Amino acid sequence: MEMTAEAFEALVTEVLDGLEDEIVDGLENVVFLVEDEHPDEDLMGLYEGVAITDRGQYGFGELPDRIMVYRLPHLDACDTEEELRDEVRTTLVHEIAHFYGIDDEQLHELGWA
Repeated sequence: MEMTAEAFEALVTEVLDGLEDEIVDGLENVVFLVEDEHPDEDLMGLYEGVAITDRGQYGFGELPDRIMVYRLPHLDACDTEEELRDEVRTTLVHEIAHFYGIDDEQLHELGWA
């Protein structure tokens, strides 16, 4: 599948805006970024930060946590825009879950990964 970086970023924004309130209401000081691919690994997305469950005092002036969504692996994995939207949603939910301190094993138990 092919899609420009701008179109993919717009799709990610649309999917993020459509996520349920219970998933996004607690997100604070998090920035979402789109890049073509991870420089070292074959990843769909990546959470970089300190999960809420591992934070001590968190206050003013902290750098934002980052959630990366990688365009090329998504395009390689999908044949249609509907599949792409579903895969982007799965990636966003997965990475947001890491923000909340939910690990991969728990994600599988919950049916989110």
